[in-house]
Amino acid sequence: MSTYIDPSRENFDLFKALPRDTPIHMLNLIRFKAMAAYPEGHDLAGAGLTGAAAYAEYMRTIQPVLARAGGRIVWKGAFEAVVTGPGEWPWDESFVMSYPDAAAFMGMVKDPDYAPVVVHRQAAVEDSRLVRFAPDRDI
Repeated sequence: MSTYIDPSRENFDLFKALPRDTPIHMLNLIRFKAMAAYPEGHDLAGAGLTGAAAYAEYMRTIQPVLARAGGRIVWKGAFEAVVTGPGEWPWDESFVMSYPDAAAFMGMVKDPDYAPVVVHRQAAVEDSRLVRFAPDRDI
């Protein structure tokens, strides 16, 4: 089974081809590694952090970058049960981020302060999905 941590070039190119001047919501589905895997030489390499703890560090340290981009969590929930579909739910975190527009999201990933914090996400995540949606303005 394939796992996904960072966007593929093809998927990111599709994202960039969509309008950049409209609000977007990004569904985030995250499954953590049992133990975080930081690159050799990183301050936290060998620190014995769980994937969940490393992801919590990512969420803590990404806040200034998110604030500059206008990003914010608009929904986060704790899984309880599947009502329709397979009974298993492989995700540890499920949330939706809102950005004023796709350009703001692009600005966030290009922000020079993003690279030092995304390492926590990469160390923490076993598998993920990041899915762009256009918010329904009628609700």
